[in-house]
Amino acid sequence: MAKDPMLKFVSRAQAYPEKRAPELRAEDFDEIAKRYAPEAAADQASRCSQCGVPYCSVHCPLHNHIPDWLRLTAEGRLREAYELSNLTSTMPEICGRICPQDRLCEGNCVIEFSGHDAVTIGSVEKYITDTAWEQGWVEPIEVGAPRGQSVGIIGGGPGGLTTAEYLRVAGYDVHVYDRYDRMGGLLTYGIPGFKLEKDVVMRRIKRLEDSGIIFHANFEVGRDASLDDLRAKHDAVLIATGVYKARDIKTPGIGLDGIVPALDYLTASNRKGFGDTVEAFESGALNAEGKDVVVIGGGDTAMDCVRTAIRQGAKSVKCLYRRDRENMPGSQREVANAEEEGVEFVWLSGPKGFDGTDKVERVHVAKMRLGAPDASGRRAPENDPAGDFTLNADLVITALGFEAEDLPVLFGAQDLNVTRWGTIRVDHTTQMTNLDGVFAIGDIVRGASLVVWAIRDGRDVTQHIHNWLQAKARVTRKAA
Repeated sequence: MAKDPMLKFVSRAQAYPEKRAPELRAEDFDEIAKRYAPEAAADQASRCSQCGVPYCSVHCPLHNHIPDWLRLTAEGRLREAYELSNLTSTMPEICGRICPQDRLCEGNCVIEFSGHDAVTIGSVEKYITDTAWEQGWVEPIEVGAPRGQSVGIIGGGPGGLTTAEYLRVAGYDVHVYDRYDRMGGLLTYGIPGFKLEKDVVMRRIKRLEDSGIIFHANFEVGRDASLDDLRAKHDAVLIATGVYKARDIKTPGIGLDGIVPALDYLTASNRKGFGDTVEAFESGALNAEGKDVVVIGGGDTAMDCVRTAIRQGAKSVKCLYRRDRENMPGSQREVANAEEEGVEFVWLSGPKGFDGTDKVERVHVAKMRLGAPDASGRRAPENDPAGDFTLNADLVITALGFEAEDLPVLFGAQDLNVTRWGTIRVDHTTQMTNLDGVFAIGDIVRGASLVVWAIRDGRDVTQHIHNWLQAKARVTRKAA
């Protein structure tokens, strides 16, 4: 009887793929970690305990079959592992790179609770699908029999692209409209290459394009067509725009030049990575080279900004966050990577004002302390007036989160219902808005969230759109 290759967590130590030295990785935008060698991937996968209740899967928004494809990897059955991984996710190698596994699957790994360190799920997931691409196992999308109906998707990010793929498999004509010149949304322009190299995203988009999905780039709903125009053109419409409006900060001096939103800064950097001409970068407005940089915020976007500034050759990079390290929302792994690369974190601090002559030169910082828990249960920060101080800054990047744009006004659709936060109001059993045949998913419904949740929403809404279109087709046939 063959020996079981699993449950090696006692005899095998946790080992992530080796990271390049900080001084080397700070010189470019390549991903910082090497990929597992086949033996190392199998070795780490074999640490899985194959527990009866797989909390890793439970806490994965996609409910990936994690223990099953770990076993297949440990047994060397890698193509089967890929096929199983691909059943629940349209972008497994992307999730393997950018999901906060320390808060999701790995953070809830049973052997982590036993003191043996979690299985390196994300790194194995990345290894499986990267290998599948190299080996030619990622096959073209198999398009279903034509149904004679079309769907217009507003937003070419992970949620919209996921729905586009599944609807194309079902035989629908699919058109994706996006305001940017490349598809991918935040995958393309919001996440730096050192976390997600852009060819990884572009090959996914090419696969969708090859299936017959029509992409309309540089297309703004409200400028190039109204929402009603798209409703007239298509049998159903999906809104998957995400949330892009930078959250405001009401602080004296906020209007000074040199204070920029995080997404503007990251988009400029990613465009440079594509080889585009970016005037705001060339002028220095969105370039950290030689500057004292202060980033305000403690989420993953703030981590992307500080690490980008390091790579652009900033003189110094400081991150202000109003809570302490234990209470920050961003990934602890990203904080560790940033510290290795030379970022200084200034915990329990927040901006109280900015000043400068022609542009920002200084940030006046309020020292904070943690008071009573707020409505979410986290201890609320409050001002500690005894510790205020000032930092020099040539560039200040605000990474305080994102809010919904005013889509009813933007889309010329005043009858589209939104919540008091500006997110789109939907029937959560069908994901349909108050407008017949118009659905919505992702951050524009749930607020700023994770890529993996957008993929989950895109997967789920496909069935609702299909059901609605089938009902519509039956009515049309009867009328004929």
